[in-house]
Amino acid sequence: MALYEHVFLARQDLSQAQVDALAAQATEIIESNNGKVTKTETWGLKSLAYKIDRNRKAHFVLLNIDCPGDVVAELERQTRINEDVIRYITIRVDEHEEGPSVMMRKNDRDTKKRREREERD
Repeated sequence: MALYEHVFLARQDLSQAQVDALAAQATEIIESNNGKVTKTETWGLKSLAYKIDRNRKAHFVLLNIDCPGDVVAELERQTRINEDVIRYITIRVDEHEEGPSVMMRKNDRDTKKRREREERD
């Protein structure tokens, strides 16, 4: 089976529980078609570079997927018709990253720098 990374952006007015439900729905689509989700990360509510469908912010979610290509086609079809998802992208990768993704490590790094600044002041 092939390895994929699927990232989707959900509308800013959704609650965290609704975003988690969208991720669970995507996981269910994959697993019902003999695929496997190896990691799910919620990156949180982030500002967008430009407005998308009147949204200035969006909830970002990453799924690491191990499945055949036809499952990805079905996942993208279901994502496309969901009104709560404003953008998505699925990329085939050679291997999944171990541990937290770059976005999660960036948050940790920023938090650490902030703590160090506060301790100096």
